[in-house]
Amino acid sequence: MEIEDLRIFLEVADSGRVSAAALRLGTSKTIISRRITQLEADLGAQLLSRTTRGMVVTETGSTFKAYAARICAEVDMAREAVSQAGELQGRMRIAAPLSFGPTHFAPDLARLARRYPKLQVLSSYTDRFVDLVGEGFDCAIRVGHLPDSNLVAKRVGPMFGKLVASPSYIDAERAPETPQEIVNHRVVMREAEVWKFMDGDDVTAVRPNGRFIADNALSLVAAAVEGVGLAYLPEPLVADHIASGALVAVMNRYPVPPAGILVVRAPSPYPSEKVKTLTDMLIECFDRPHHDKQPLGESGTF
Repeated sequence: MEIEDLRIFLEVADSGRVSAAALRLGTSKTIISRRITQLEADLGAQLLSRTTRGMVVTETGSTFKAYAARICAEVDMAREAVSQAGELQGRMRIAAPLSFGPTHFAPDLARLARRYPKLQVLSSYTDRFVDLVGEGFDCAIRVGHLPDSNLVAKRVGPMFGKLVASPSYIDAERAPETPQEIVNHRVVMREAEVWKFMDGDDVTAVRPNGRFIADNALSLVAAAVEGVGLAYLPEPLVADHIASGALVAVMNRYPVPPAGILVVRAPSPYPSEKVKTLTDMLIECFDRPHHDKQPLGESGTF
């Protein structure tokens, strides 16, 4: 079993097609198929199921994929550690939030790929917290506060949030005036959220009762606009709705505490040069004067 066999397997597993993997790797479909077959023979297990639509990872293949991704990542880190050229290469898997990733982070990931042509950037957009190690990610870009964990996080930019409601909801229920009143209101939220507000220099925490629950912030925006309930959301997602009058910022006397945009990675005595480079690029991006990025909002929701 060779490291290139693992990379070929990962390419096919990620793309779902031998032809796509061959195009990415610059080789033929015949070679890809032959090496996948040999890898399965070496392991004595079927990793991929052939269908009319392409390749589907089997349950065994899913387990093996996690190990293969970690092995390839470690090899890439070893190459970086001894490389004198300073040129990034190999695969880099990055998880980013679905609510912000395509608009706020995708251009930066594209610039990273353009700057380092030997680096293969694989980005995955989801609002769930991925298992960085178990799923083979080099890092994740997360928005908000990092829960207690053993992960290493670096703040790269600011974010801010708003408590909002539709005019129809305010007409029917009135807007809350203090954080304590929120428990008596209908809200749209993720499960088990804690909303935080500034009261002078103090922070007040509230556990709201959700009427509309979703795992994506854009769904919560839609529910808030429809008057379903209060929403605790990042400014970029609600700014246009506030400007149009579809949403109203409420309880401004108790602002949402500022938080950050974070690059998160697994702990390691030899941090990946790829992750360090991405982190530095994002810091430069958000520190740049008059940058066109809006600061993002804060909440357990994001």
